[in-house]
Amino acid sequence: MKIGILGGGQLARMLALEGIPLGHRFTVLEGAPDPPAGVASAVVAAAYDDPDGLAAVAAAADVVTYEFENVPADSAAYLAARVPALPPPGALQVSQDRLAEKRMFRELGISTAPFHPVDGPEDVEEAVAVTGLPAVIKTRRLGYDGKGQEVVRSLGEAEAAVEELGAGLIVEGFVAFERELSVLAVAGREGGRAFYPLTENHHRGGILRVSYAPAPGLAPLRAPAPALTPAPDLPRTSDLTPSLQSEAERLAALVLDRLDYIGVLAIELFEVGGRLLANEMAPRVHNSGHWTLDGADVSQFENHIRAVTGMPLATPRVPGPAAMVNVIGELPDPGAVASIPGAHLHLYGKAPRPGRKIGHVNVTARDEAAVMRAVSRVWELLPGAGELPMATGG
Repeated sequence: MKIGILGGGQLARMLALEGIPLGHRFTVLEGAPDPPAGVASAVVAAAYDDPDGLAAVAAAADVVTYEFENVPADSAAYLAARVPALPPPGALQVSQDRLAEKRMFRELGISTAPFHPVDGPEDVEEAVAVTGLPAVIKTRRLGYDGKGQEVVRSLGEAEAAVEELGAGLIVEGFVAFERELSVLAVAGREGGRAFYPLTENHHRGGILRVSYAPAPGLAPLRAPAPALTPAPDLPRTSDLTPSLQSEAERLAALVLDRLDYIGVLAIELFEVGGRLLANEMAPRVHNSGHWTLDGADVSQFENHIRAVTGMPLATPRVPGPAAMVNVIGELPDPGAVASIPGAHLHLYGKAPRPGRKIGHVNVTARDEAAVMRAVSRVWELLPGAGELPMATGG
């Protein structure tokens, strides 16, 4: 089958590399020169809203998908009128507006942090009265890897942040979470569904740095929490219980149903006192699922391709613990990474630049202790990485 992808970055690259063995061919729409996906796909060099570029992708594809949720809504609608576009454009529209996303969660009975829209300084006091302080002020649209958001601890800081960020904002109560988790769900065109184990994620500077999967036994190995995250007197969940996994799958299924969803859906969650609160969703393959390339018998990328093309989904089997370490800004020595047992380097073909995701290293091993030893060795090879987000003992 011929598959079009809006976006030609690393996610499109991995989708194509996983889809080619299944007999598929790929065309990506990407305005940036020499995109990462170019090694495995044809490239239409145009902006996401370029009419000629969109027409070229539609003509070259039997189905279109996305690696980037902020595709212009008009572009998604144009494609959907000509070729199946999956996930459906409606899912993109919800995910593009944090307020619409939070309202959908609440309508489905999914718990979230308290939130309130803000369109200008005159709305700040009312919003903070709803959310409490500290709070997080975010742009409703765009923004990723910590961009377009600020943590505020007073009314004055909130007013200053609104002045800086502009109109079209949402204020959310700050969640004193025990850990950040994510669930990957997959829905197929023929009605099948599959779920990956909950993954524990650690961010620094708003950027995902390390993921551990499945989350269960790794919870006691967490490093001390930074200020504001989480409150030290909250009860801990030292292990990921089957009931928590079941609850995550239930919440994801509600969203899949509401959006008539096809493909991989990622939902970022906060765990607080054994409960799950939804933070955000991503209607695409997700950074926190990169470990599945080596840590599961079917990756999120292959399952997404299976889903959008109408192939049967594969129920993921995860034989043991795994981890993913993002490579940010500078490359490690590939030979040194290769010398670490269980380490698998995935580079994206992107030029190094501060703050840029240019690759990741997956780690697999027979037990949690071996995973942590390998992650520590990988971390030492990353220039300027700082302190490892997870300690090697609990």
